[in-house]
Amino acid sequence: MAQDSWPSPAHNDRAVTDAEFEWMAQRYSDSGVYGDPLYNEAVVSAGTGLSVNVRGFVHASVRGHAWYSGSSTSALEVAGNVSGSTRIDRVVLRLDRSTWNVRAVVKPGTPGAGAPALTQDAGDTGVYEIPLASVTVRNLAVSVTVTRNELYVGSRIRACTSTTRNPNPTPGEMAFERDTGRVRLYTGSGWTSVFDDSGVIGINAATSAWTNETECVVERRNGSVHLRLGSFTRAAGTLAGDIDSRLPAIIPADYRHPTRDQYVPVYISGAQPGRITVYSKANEDKAGQVWLTNKPTISNGQSVLTAASISWVVD
Repeated sequence: MAQDSWPSPAHNDRAVTDAEFEWMAQRYSDSGVYGDPLYNEAVVSAGTGLSVNVRGFVHASVRGHAWYSGSSTSALEVAGNVSGSTRIDRVVLRLDRSTWNVRAVVKPGTPGAGAPALTQDAGDTGVYEIPLASVTVRNLAVSVTVTRNELYVGSRIRACTSTTRNPNPTPGEMAFERDTGRVRLYTGSGWTSVFDDSGVIGINAATSAWTNETECVVERRNGSVHLRLGSFTRAAGTLAGDIDSRLPAIIPADYRHPTRDQYVPVYISGAQPGRITVYSKANEDKAGQVWLTNKPTISNGQSVLTAASISWVVD
């Protein structure tokens, strides 16, 4: 089949069917109510007897089809319940592709079975529903209880990979990197992390001079790296106080500070103080390495215990 596009003079004299409009417009706006659930009143509330009220002046979109509730409150009937069990109905906005109209309707539930599932048919036929509220109808009820659960239209975040972000972004634009799981924000001068979570990553790196008594780990969260080094035991004879020594841990490249070395206070067997240096990317010879740099003389079998965890910004 040949390629096609619409609206276009070459496509049905620019006429667009309802199905074609849905394919075109379904991502212009996420399906949902326009507004803010914190500041806007509930769209649906309990009415008189077995009914619910839909308030006026509400706008929404379902698969690109606009809906307006009207300029005044309207009532929807709720079926009675003589089943012996509580029934939970839904009030939904439903796009019915047999008429291509969007309407607020009550979708009855099954007594004792919870709220009915939303129907969201794909393609050119069937219906597509989004939630507005749930309605509790007790056995022999003469009134109902309404719980609001409107689906609101949200902000748009572009899906991409870490190498395919928009090359010409605008300030405030957000991107979700599918390959890294990071959410990024363009500030006007560059991309910065809003959310990322690496999980806990072990960074032990064996040396002949030291043994790891506890695992050294890093974790990257929302653009910051958090480091816990644990403790080390000297395994290669006496280390003079004026000699630096590399410890058995190394920071992965993406977790290193770009320019600044980091420092960690330590205690050495016998309650003696010392300091560890974690080298940045900028150090050509020791980037990412962890060195014991300030200390007294350390004998074979003595331990170095880190006194704190540290963190730094990488993005």
